[in-house]
Amino acid sequence: MINKKRLYNRLMELGEIGKQESGGITRLAFTPEDRRAKDLVTSYMKEAGLSVREDAVGNIIGRREGRNPEAPAVVTGSHVDSVYNGGIFDGALGIIGGIEVLQTMQEQGIKTEHPIEVYAFNDEEGARFSFSMMGSRGMIGSLKPEDLELKDKEGISLATIMKAQGMDPTMIRCAARTKGTIKAFIELHIEQGKVLEKNNQSVGIVTGIVNELWLKCTFKGEAGHAGTTPMTMRHDALVAAAEFVQTVEQEARKTGTTVATVGKMSVLPGGINIIPGTVEITLDLRDLNQEVSDQVEDAIFKEAKRICRERNLEMRTEVLQRIPPSLCSEEFQLAAKAAFEKLGFEPFYLPSGAGHDAMQVVNICPIGMIFIRSKDGISHNPAEWSSPEDCADGVNVLFHTLLSLAN
Repeated sequence: MINKKRLYNRLMELGEIGKQESGGITRLAFTPEDRRAKDLVTSYMKEAGLSVREDAVGNIIGRREGRNPEAPAVVTGSHVDSVYNGGIFDGALGIIGGIEVLQTMQEQGIKTEHPIEVYAFNDEEGARFSFSMMGSRGMIGSLKPEDLELKDKEGISLATIMKAQGMDPTMIRCAARTKGTIKAFIELHIEQGKVLEKNNQSVGIVTGIVNELWLKCTFKGEAGHAGTTPMTMRHDALVAAAEFVQTVEQEARKTGTTVATVGKMSVLPGGINIIPGTVEITLDLRDLNQEVSDQVEDAIFKEAKRICRERNLEMRTEVLQRIPPSLCSEEFQLAAKAAFEKLGFEPFYLPSGAGHDAMQVVNICPIGMIFIRSKDGISHNPAEWSSPEDCADGVNVLFHTLLSLAN
């Protein structure tokens, strides 16, 4: 069993870095707070007896050798950065938990056949440059030079800030791991939802990460005078958009598994006495089953065509992001199930509705995720909280899962 007190003390100590008066954490990537957090995590890794290095994209990697150092590594970890005014546990639990597992193995003299590594991924949240999962993209080799030209709100590019911190943007390919060098990647994370809490479960086995479809939809009607244009002669883009929003909710509700959100809306010209001529909205559509997601998308836009036809206006759609579902491997799920049973827990399965670094890593190796209960389902918020007991339960499941996979 892992050391619950040490685990939680380290979580709280890491949670002091970037702490705001509100109690929330602001620890954006490439800031002094981020550097302090990485340095603290590095010290924990060294205390656990790990060899530590920082790769070309700023990931911190701790490694414990196996009996066969040439065998592919079993990898765990998460991210050290936060959103603005976020919580203590998001990302941090996966790193501190992974270190705790390896320190416990070290203290108990446990040997494994495969090496085990802990990754503290750089810039998962993307809060500063609006570009998420930079570290895991670098790890799988999908990070491109043009991605480094993205700028923050001060106009500073990612490449510039990397140089300022002693990194060489031209060397990002050196961070890439090739297929066959990693046996599996297992990410421990807070659920950030209410499913475990509702079902009175402290820990859950994740079956997969849902797809992420992000669209920008533009309705183009005709602006006009609000007082002189009869209702029967209007081409109101906002009314069409409102019908579309209702369609999104109705079609998503039909499946029982799909979630769909219209999170942003821009109305132009934007006057109290002007009929809206142009409306831009965003659509976020997710489901663990890609076929179901595609069917919902088709149904939504079939109805959108009818709305536009009847109101005599146009609609344009731009794909911002289309990421397929990332399914957790059968080998992981069997290992996690065995870990649950060894600890006396009833196995409980659920999907991840949020994106994580694992959805990038799946491109080069099998993945798995373990969730722990979030109080009231709150995350990305100063009120984010998980109990010491739940954290320990999750890390103990991680311990036995990694031990199984590494042997």
